[in-house]
Amino acid sequence: MICKKIDISVDSYQETAALYTYFLDNSPEMIPDRKRPLVLICPGGGYEMTSDREAEPVAIQYIAKGYQAAILRYSVKPAKYPLALLQLAKAVAYLREYADEYHIDTEKIVVQGFSAGGHLACSLGVFWKKPFLSETLGVSAEQIRPNGMILCYPVITSGEYAHRGSFDCLVGEQATKEELDQVSLELHVHKDMPKTFIWHTYEDQAVPVENSLYLATALRKAGVNFELHIFPRGLHGSA
Repeated sequence: MICKKIDISVDSYQETAALYTYFLDNSPEMIPDRKRPLVLICPGGGYEMTSDREAEPVAIQYIAKGYQAAILRYSVKPAKYPLALLQLAKAVAYLREYADEYHIDTEKIVVQGFSAGGHLACSLGVFWKKPFLSETLGVSAEQIRPNGMILCYPVITSGEYAHRGSFDCLVGEQATKEELDQVSLELHVHKDMPKTFIWHTYEDQAVPVENSLYLATALRKAGVNFELHIFPRGLHGSA
């Protein structure tokens, strides 16, 4: 097992994210050159903290099934957009760069996010082509592009059905409509987004199910491959 804590820093920002790896090592007895899919997990927490229960317990389930897993403890309040997004993009670029060392299949790097972490994961899927990301990090857009997304009861919209606390932390309580629209992800969906798996519960009172419905509708219009599951029972955080 390759377990490391890797600091993820972005030039001009003081805050540092932490990338925790849960990587299965190869054995000379069993497919010594194996490359495994990777799931990079972004815990929720309303951009105010990163939840423990959406972190290591999830990673352990993935490695038990033969996947590589990593957890990004990204910067939260008082850090503002786009720092966490830059940190996630840099983490993906790092994992691609060291894919041979960590036995990662670079064509199967998936970002998974819960709640506000779902907003972060989806933000990378939406904005990976934006020049500000690749130019700030000094990498190509393809290096930071996720191959897929798993979004669990994600925060998506800053509009009527917003989880207001997440956006207050992300862009500030005094954010303008233009600033809020910039991070309302259903408004920025495009055809080059990665395939996406979304799940939510009908009873979620914290992040209304409309967040996932808005995203799914936008993905459909853009022709993006997606799967959506809405479960009739379950409170927010029913991971």
